[in-house]
Amino acid sequence: MSIYIPENMEEVAMKVAQNQVHGRQVSQDEVIHDAVRDILQALLDDALEGHYDDVKWTGNQLEVTDAMGAKVGVVSSTKENFEEEFKADPDQLKAHLADEVDHIVGGR
Repeated sequence: MSIYIPENMEEVAMKVAQNQVHGRQVSQDEVIHDAVRDILQALLDDALEGHYDDVKWTGNQLEVTDAMGAKVGVVSSTKENFEEEFKADPDQLKAHLADEVDHIVGGR
């Protein structure tokens, strides 16, 4: 199953509008919040050639746990929070997350 992950602010605005059409009120920050987690999960799944690690929010950080539930990494934003990092430069955010995945996966 493939999920749609917004890649820029225009796509975030479209996702907000789509939710409104279906009677759900979500903010741009909520859409970005979910997208950042989903981007990191997709990058991990690709690097590991399958879904072995899980990504979840713990405060303003993303925590990565392995199949046994052990914490294998924590990812922090380079800005005040991930929403601001996404708004400033979505491509740079993806590069940052890809670098973090390299550290997490390469460290095993």
